[in-house]
Amino acid sequence: MPRLTPVSNRSVPRIAIACGGTGGHLFPGLAIGEELLRCDCEVTLLISPKEVDQEAVRTVSGMRIETLPAVGLTRGRLFNFAFGFWKSYRMARRLFQDERPDAVLAMGGFTGAPPVLAGRSLGAKTFLHEANSIPGRANRWLARVVNRAFVYFPETAHRLRGCQVEVTGMPVRSQFLEAVDPVAARMALGLKPEPPTVLVMGGSQGASAINYLAIGALQTVMQAGAQVLHLTGVRDFEKIQAAYKDLGYQGLVRPFLTEMDFALGAATVAVSRAGASSLAELAAMRLPSILIPYPTAADNHQYHNARAFAETGAARMMEQKEMTAKKLSHEILRIVRSPKVHSAIALALDQWHYPDAARSIARTILATIQPCEVSRD
Repeated sequence: MPRLTPVSNRSVPRIAIACGGTGGHLFPGLAIGEELLRCDCEVTLLISPKEVDQEAVRTVSGMRIETLPAVGLTRGRLFNFAFGFWKSYRMARRLFQDERPDAVLAMGGFTGAPPVLAGRSLGAKTFLHEANSIPGRANRWLARVVNRAFVYFPETAHRLRGCQVEVTGMPVRSQFLEAVDPVAARMALGLKPEPPTVLVMGGSQGASAINYLAIGALQTVMQAGAQVLHLTGVRDFEKIQAAYKDLGYQGLVRPFLTEMDFALGAATVAVSRAGASSLAELAAMRLPSILIPYPTAADNHQYHNARAFAETGAARMMEQKEMTAKKLSHEILRIVRSPKVHSAIALALDQWHYPDAARSIARTILATIQPCEVSRD
């Protein structure tokens, strides 16, 4: 397998990755960080104080973890945004003055913008990764000041102006690049080994609309012999768990799982939002899905993400406003009952899986900050 090796007469590269705010920013950032560690780089992850970030990095080793204020732009709160942005910039610049990075990579959202600007002010090379088909406001703005942008969806390239754009795909953590035996994964999670398994999930923080739609659809699905793994998010966990008990449903209900490779590996079909990180993990595991885009996502980007997958046969897409429990159960059973339908979707997912995405991004960053060579182990 190709491996990047920095030229021996150069100092150890120091890379900062701003990836806080959501699991969709954090987990791809972790994947790139893992690849940079393999290149003997010093890696600092810049995360937010949010619980999803703090919990996810508890088991991370080999990388320095620093917390910066979360920065979000919401209607009517411009002063709060400006204050949070300036505070984050000052903290990042102070951190970088102590240990100046050679490069700063932002994984999306306004939380990543202050570290990029702070790094740029101190001479670091700067990069961004845009995961969605429709770029976010922060990345549309940052594209004018960074050295290069990396994107998942090819159609995103023309929507970022002012910098070089490279289609690298979406980095996923290393555990999603390995084959997972469905029977072993089900048993590891406490599920029955043989029945087809429906995974219901709404992203790193759950999705109430999906949770309650699923409750209405699952009786028909379970009567057909399937079992359910339902990841509710923390907010809805107790209510959904109680609903399963009241309705007599047999299913494994959890607020979240850190072992998402097991969850996807155990599943026959998933019901999911259409965040780019979730889509990349579905593609890596070749797991057919029914995508229900979050209708109020910024610039409706989840709809465009889901549509790109659906138009290539890599998923089914259903808009939340048109969704009913009956329609959802019908789509689930259509995939579960038909090996032909299941195989066709799994095959189409191959075009959305970029197994070398993290390595490609690491290669470009290192080539920009110093000469490097590619060796083969």
